[in-house]
Amino acid sequence: MNQRLIVSSALASVLALGLVNTAAAADAAAAKEKCYGVAKAGKNDCANLSGSHSCAGQATSDLSPAEWNYVAKGTCKDMKGLSADEAKVKVAKK
Repeated sequence: MNQRLIVSSALASVLALGLVNTAAAADAAAAKEKCYGVAKAGKNDCANLSGSHSCAGQATSDLSPAEWNYVAKGTCKDMKGLSADEAKVKVAKK
């Protein structure tokens, strides 16, 4: 009986640690936002608006409104970046 209690407690601890790590990752993602028009060539964070590529590091020019980087939430405007909607309008005008 004692051994079963120890194993159950250990399993519960491991599961609880997994939930804490998942929550921390969700909090980290929530503290960031996509900021368009601030990525340097080859330094973007994933696909662009036009769909010409779908991977990080494939931006071909600096500060393209179609390319984005994750930045701390609330800092995009300070960096003279664009929201997704603003970037779509700017890309459509080109």
